[in-house]
Amino acid sequence: QVQLVESGGGLVQAGGSLRLSCAASGRASSTLKMGWFRQVPGKEREFVAVISRSGGITYYADSVKGRFTISRDNAKNTVYLQMDSLKPDDTAVYYCAADGGYLTRDYSRVSKYDYWGQGTQVTVSS
Repeated sequence: QVQLVESGGGLVQAGGSLRLSCAASGRASSTLKMGWFRQVPGKEREFVAVISRSGGITYYADSVKGRFTISRDNAKNTVYLQMDSLKPDDTAVYYCAADGGYLTRDYSRVSKYDYWGQGTQVTVSS
């Protein structure tokens, strides 16, 4: 079994920064590609960022490029999402996701991830 636990969400003013963490257990993080998705009420869960198993490849949604940075520390079984220059539109529940497969062209699809965290709320005030 693989369990993912997010932390670091909260309330921040527009223009501020926040760092989310996702700790994995039940399987070595080096065997998992890991990503971040976000969701607001009434809308589908959307892709934010993904990082390959080794950490050598990253991809981002156009809406967060230049502002968000995904990274991982396999020794700590943890992936991070550094969020800078936050906007009110970034307000959402952020979910950590993981899968044992290789990073493929379908990395932005929810169906390509087998494991999910419980989510952490990020609220950006205007």
